[in-house]
Amino acid sequence: MTIHKEGYTSIALTVLFVFILNAVIDYRFADVAWLKWLTYIFSLFLFLTVLQFFRNPKRSFTSGDNLVICPADGKVVVIEETEEAEYFKDKRLQVSIFMSPVNVHINRNPISGMVRFFKYHPGKYLAAWNPKSSTENERTTVVVEHQNGTPVLFRQIAGALARRIVWYVKEGDQVKQGEEFGFIKFGSRVDIFLPLGTKVNLELNQVVKGGITVLAELG
Repeated sequence: MTIHKEGYTSIALTVLFVFILNAVIDYRFADVAWLKWLTYIFSLFLFLTVLQFFRNPKRSFTSGDNLVICPADGKVVVIEETEEAEYFKDKRLQVSIFMSPVNVHINRNPISGMVRFFKYHPGKYLAAWNPKSSTENERTTVVVEHQNGTPVLFRQIAGALARRIVWYVKEGDQVKQGEEFGFIKFGSRVDIFLPLGTKVNLELNQVVKGGITVLAELG
């Protein structure tokens, strides 16, 4: 397992904070053993929490021309028909994956194809499971057109803790299934919008793995 590049700055700042905190406690409260041990335990917990958040485990990814692969680790919280008002402006099948702080937060392309649309939206930081988060939170929208002409929309959505969305794609890019298209820090959600009638292979509350779990099959 390696550490994702988005974590370098956060980990460095955590190490600096832990060093300063322990130095102050050791200097000001040298005789208070319980406080020093409590600080050591807290420091270790904080460091390991931040470290695991930015982990980038080695995986063997699933691939297939007509397969839609889960773009993120997490739990399926929505499978429903809904009106997609930003790009398609018609009804689509929405699948949403909630990413908790303990999940791997790398986002991966669910299909291969051409990026036909990209837009970043500043916004609020409602809890990621709130239905309004899809339209009111900070988010990005990406539309990739499959080689068979089917467009698939996927959306990074910031959560109550997530304060930075990172993306690596732009309009006109040719992207490959399973490769990284972005990263969201500290809890978030990814929505994906498919044509009505698409066969979805997931169930509500199912735990999924980004780049591995088959989400759906395109007709």
